[in-house]
Parts: sequence; structure tokens; C-alpha cells
Amino acid sequence: MATSTRKEDKQDERAQDAADEQASNEQAEKQQDDADAAAMANGQPDGEASDDDQPDAESDDIAEQAQDEKPQGEASGEDDSDEEPQDANDESPAGKPIDVPGEASLEVEFNTYPANSYAHDDLGFEEDDLIEIYRNMLLQRRFEERCRQMYQRQKISGFLHLYIGQEAVSTGSIQAIGLGEDTVITAYRDHGMALAMGMEPDACMAELFGKETGVSKGKGGSMHFFDAERRMFGGHGIVGAGVPLGAGIAFAHKYRGDDEICLCFFGDGAVNQGAFHEAANLAGLYDLPVVLICENNQYGMGTHIDRAMAESKVYRHAVSYDMPGGVANGMDVFSVNKAVRDHVEMAREGQPSLLELKTYRYQGHSISDPAKYRAEGELEGQQEQDAIARLHKYMLDEDLASEDALDEIDDEVKQETKDAIEFAEESDLPDEEAIYDDVYSEDDYPFLMR
Repeated sequence: MATSTRKEDKQDERAQDAADEQASNEQAEKQQDDADAAAMANGQPDGEASDDDQPDAESDDIAEQAQDEKPQGEASGEDDSDEEPQDANDESPAGKPIDVPGEASLEVEFNTYPANSYAHDDLGFEEDDLIEIYRNMLLQRRFEERCRQMYQRQKISGFLHLYIGQEAVSTGSIQAIGLGEDTVITAYRDHGMALAMGMEPDACMAELFGKETGVSKGKGGSMHFFDAERRMFGGHGIVGAGVPLGAGIAFAHKYRGDDEICLCFFGDGAVNQGAFHEAANLAGLYDLPVVLICENNQYGMGTHIDRAMAESKVYRHAVSYDMPGGVANGMDVFSVNKAVRDHVEMAREGQPSLLELKTYRYQGHSISDPAKYRAEGELEGQQEQDAIARLHKYMLDEDLASEDALDEIDDEVKQETKDAIEFAEESDLPDEEAIYDDVYSEDDYPFLMR
């Protein structure tokens, strides 16, 4: 594993540019001195115009008359300051000579985080931390399973994108940031991220039921979970649309001068969207404190990534935007946590980065997708490296928990999701008048004609 030094390279390039500009200015001054010396040799004092250059008396009179007629308070157009005009090379890099090397090559090292490479104590986790991590991942799994049941019973309508199989990504990532301080933005498969950030299952389920007690007051549904207090900024339904917003949030962090960073999540399908590349370019250009995290679950709807992307190793796209890139096994919560920690540290130092977390979704793209495009035995093979089962085995092997204790956690989580359903069913639908709320700023509300 190696850490990229692109930020240092930028600083070296800027220092070299400054040195080149200084040398260019010195050369220009020398040429001017030579010209002045030549003029003196021809009998023309420095700075004195020749006879051919002298304006006639009539021109002087016209100039004086024009100056007298200029309205009071209007600038003459002449620069009264003592400063010398700047050289063109000081204004724009375009003033530099065009230089194309005879040969060019690029060698880049990326950060890699394979599975089974880290132990809990390597990351500073105590036994209680592991129990909470396991519980949170299991909560996401059981919650999503209940969502599938509720959709089939027509309690939930509209779109429903389940997170089953990807739980290590959300939990491992959130364990690497300052919850309530750092910001998070994600795509439409957002239930797991919401639960990883501590949003209540009751309010999350109520949102899916369209109830006023939901996290978005019943108006957002599955794809638009939101919690300002926890700094969770969505939940966005358009592929790739959240990435520019994540760059904007990171710009706000930099503008305000705080120490906070933004984790910006998106799927592999979003990498083919122009919005992703525009945002990545600005992040690299302005050194924004953002970690661009691709949750590569292998499929964009029903198309495998290798059939949709010329360069399917997403982390390699970091090179185009002059930022470090990394890739981690998203089916190992420890690998995810270590990867995100490293990249968050870069972001706090003003270095954006692109991190690919390779994971796998067990369900179809949405609840209506039967996933017939998978190869025979593909799902079963991926489930053999299930992140929850991996952590379960690790805790037993390391004598960090007993089988009975882990079973008890599962029972508690199942009851919690059952209670969430009861809460959602008992909650009220939003009032019809509330349709106008939460659309615009309400400082001068109401201002809409009804």
C-alpha cells in the first residue's frame, strides 16, 4: 500500500512556475537595458522621443482642450499609480512557451485494502465497539428484509432499492468520521446509510409508509432520507446527481475554514455520468475536502460494470483529476474502515481522493427486478464472503463474543424492526395543507397563491 504524493507534486510545479516566471522577467529586463544602451549609442537619450515621434503643437492644443472638457470626477484613463504594469506571464500560464516532451509516461501507485488484512485492535476497536458494529450491520439487514415484506403486502409503494449485502460499506465508513460534524451524501439506495448514521428505524420505516413521522415527513420516500442534525444530506434519486452536491458541500467546508470533510457516495453506474466527472474535476482543481466513494456493487441496473465502462477499475479514474485513488474490499468492514480512515485524513489536509469499495448487492436493482441477468451460482458464490457472516466468525474465533450473545443481538434487532412497522402503521399521513411546506425557505411564508 502506498500513499500518493500528488499534493506535494502540485506544490513543486507551482514553485517551478514561479522560478520560470522570474527568469522570464529578468530576461525581459536585460533586453530592455540592451535596447536603451543602443539608443544612447545613437545619440538618443534614454526615454526621449526622436524628432519624428514628437507631437506637433496643434496636437498638444487638442489634447489639452479634451482634458479641460472632461466632466469633473471622470477618470482620465491614465494610471496614476507608481506600479509597473504586470508582465503577461504573471497573469496567465498561457504565456509560457509551448513545451511538448519527446516521450511521456506516468507511473501511479494506488492504495489497496484487501479483505482479512486488518484486525479490530489494529483499528483501535474495543470489544464493545465490535458488538455495536455487528449490531448495526445486522439491523440494516433485518430492516431491509422487513421492507421487502412490507412492499409485497402493499404497505410500501413506489421505488424501493434494498441495501442487502452492502452493509459493511455504510457501517465501516461512518465509523471513520465524526458523526454529527462531518457530512455525508449518498444516492437512492440510502436506507443502510441512514441506519449506520443512527437514524431511528421507526422514523425510517414511517417514511417508507409515507407517514408524517418519517425522516422526511412522509414526502421523500425510499430515495430521499435526510437528517440535518446528523449531517446526512440525502438520499438522491437521479443517478450521479448527488456528486456535484457533495463537491459543493466540501466547498462550503473549505470556504468556512472548518476541519470538516464530506463523504460523497455514489454507485458504479454514476461513474459514466458527466456530473461525476465535472464534480471530480472541481474537487481536484480546488483541493476540496471530499472523499468520492464509489459503492461498486457490480451492476448498474441489469448491466455488469465490465459491459458498461471502458475502464472498469473505478479507482484508476482518480488519475484524470490529479488526486489519489484507492480500492478496498467492501465485504470486509475492517478493510472499509481502514480505507475510509486513510482517505478522510487526506481530505482533512485538503487533498480530495477517489475510493472504490467493491461490494455486491444480493437483491435486484429495485424491488421489481428479478435479477435474471446473474450467472448461475453467482449470488451463492458472493454470499460466501458475506460481511456480516465474516464479522460473526471473526468475533467467535477471537473469543470476543459467544454464539448465544450474537443470537440475542439478532433477536433484539428483529424486535426493533417489528416495532418500527407498528410505529409506521399507527402514524398519521401528512395533512393536505403540508404539501406547501418544506419546499422553499419559510422566512416570509406563506407566499404561494393557493
